[in-house]
Amino acid sequence: MKKLAATTLALLLFMGVAIAQKFAFVDSDYILQNIPSYNAAQTELDKVSETWETEVAAEYTEIETMYKTYQSERVLLTDDMKKQREEEILTRERQVKELQAKYFGPDGDLSKKRQELVKPIQDAIYKAVKELSAVGSYAVIFDTASGASILYSNPRYDLSDEVLEKLGYKN
Repeated sequence: MKKLAATTLALLLFMGVAIAQKFAFVDSDYILQNIPSYNAAQTELDKVSETWETEVAAEYTEIETMYKTYQSERVLLTDDMKKQREEEILTRERQVKELQAKYFGPDGDLSKKRQELVKPIQDAIYKAVKELSAVGSYAVIFDTASGASILYSNPRYDLSDEVLEKLGYKN
């Protein structure tokens, strides 16, 4: 009987603590869109990406031209020459795919550039959210931009503007 009473009391205390927890949310997309350095970083990333996409597209166009030339001259070529041309085309195609992976792969130059430009901004946002959670005694702060897991949120608990303020921006 004492065990049941102790378990019930512990459960009630736990539920009381859980109910007393404070929750808030932020919209990281909104925060990022209101930080000029993030917008500048995005613009720079877009320019770099566009330059590299143009370069890779030009390389593929060149390969296509090589292939069309090969197709039109194929009947005039010896077997050794055909094999040599095919190898040249395949080698060139492999090189362009490697270049594309170098620029746009998971560990590619664009990913590194994004990490270099955007990560410090994200770290500052995380630090500001963490400080606000400590000051406001929030148990959990959700990010509404990261998914549709929150069906409703009262704007009263939206800390996005406070995060911007903490970072030194006014909206």
